[in-house]
Amino acid sequence: MTVVIGFEGSANKIGVGIIRDGEVLSNPRRTYITPPGQGFLPGETAKHHRSVILTVLQEALDEAGLKSADIDCVAYTKGPGMGAPLVTVAVVARTVAQLWGKPLLGVNHCIGHIEMGRLITNAQNPTVLYVSGGNTQVIAYSERRYRIFGETIDIAVGNCLDRFARVIKISNDPSPGYNIEQMAKKGTKFIELPYTVKGMDVSFSGILSYIEDAAHKMLSTSQCTPEDLCFSLQETLFAMLVEITERAMAHCGSQEVLIVGGVGCNMRLQEMMGVMCKERGARIFATDESFCIDNGAMIAQAGWEMFRSGHVTELSDSWITQRYRTDEVEVTWRD
Repeated sequence: MTVVIGFEGSANKIGVGIIRDGEVLSNPRRTYITPPGQGFLPGETAKHHRSVILTVLQEALDEAGLKSADIDCVAYTKGPGMGAPLVTVAVVARTVAQLWGKPLLGVNHCIGHIEMGRLITNAQNPTVLYVSGGNTQVIAYSERRYRIFGETIDIAVGNCLDRFARVIKISNDPSPGYNIEQMAKKGTKFIELPYTVKGMDVSFSGILSYIEDAAHKMLSTSQCTPEDLCFSLQETLFAMLVEITERAMAHCGSQEVLIVGGVGCNMRLQEMMGVMCKERGARIFATDESFCIDNGAMIAQAGWEMFRSGHVTELSDSWITQRYRTDEVEVTWRD
């Protein structure tokens, strides 16, 4: 049996998870939450991670009922993500690996999401929609790589939602996207917003600029409610994502869609994707917030797959990179 511990901290979540041959033994995490109207800065986020990471590590070991001697490999998020938080986690993972005398493995954050999604849902060879605060990509596996078929050409969909939440002072607890989702359920009026799909790619900066400007005018003159704006923004963003996912499915001849990343637990996105899949005779796979939001177990699972296929990161090579493309990693564990 192979046991891998994974450290994740690429954004405002810090998590440590332990995987043993496809079984999640533990997966505690903490979230850095800022006041309404504010985002999270890299330095402050890293400070939060430093303050709790050893507590979370001990929790993970206690929950799993394991000691350091039981661990076979230490995996950590190499990137992509925010620089200071990534460095914080990498330093702890490197230290732990040396103290415990265990091999170290740098993991691509996106591949962590994909491998966790495949493990939890049993999706075989899906077209993957990866949607989070920092990333928006449509991905499919081909010839030992996760190929990117389409992506955002500017900001990520989660970033668009987060920044809109700041405009109308929506709470960041538990997350801006979750609170927008709940408000959108009460929206009754659809506001026409810019819809920008360019081939296989999407653009969200225009819709954000438009709704930032329109929000103040429309709310101050009672033309609509904050709930209407949340509803309209969600519907437009998710329609764009469903369109490019369907186009990738058609190109790949795929009959499965797997949604991963923090925005992936939005029930409205899953519902809209489900309608498209039903029309195509395809299947949709998604996970709940415990696994689609950044967590340590997903890094452990990708690390488990990589370690079993012979990957190890030398200490001299164990840096981080904020820009780490999904298709840069050779996927040696799939045939």
